[in-house]
Amino acid sequence: MPARILTGVVTGDKCAKTRRVEINRLVRHAKYGKYIRRRTVCHVHDENNESAVGELVEIQESRPLSRLKRWTLLRIVEKNKEVDVAALRIARRSQTGEELIQTLETLQGETDAPSAT
Repeated sequence: MPARILTGVVTGDKCAKTRRVEINRLVRHAKYGKYIRRRTVCHVHDENNESAVGELVEIQESRPLSRLKRWTLLRIVEKNKEVDVAALRIARRSQTGEELIQTLETLQGETDAPSAT
């Protein structure tokens, strides 16, 4: 019997070589017929610590690796697109005045796109 392959989102990366992956699904209620959101939490072995929180990953069922780990990471399907605002603030504080002005000018240049009027 081939191993199952599932896709989910990484929600925890605090442990070394272990990721917490949530797989969301919709289940129809038996009596009322309303669809309910459910989630399955899998602990995944990530040998090279490749994945991070928010990334969409593909995981494969494997032999028991520890008390909770029963899955291994196959590949990262989609990288996280969220911006870490705190890291940006720290980076801006560490820049000199001239570098900060250049950064702000480039950011304003990206936002000042010509309007279609």
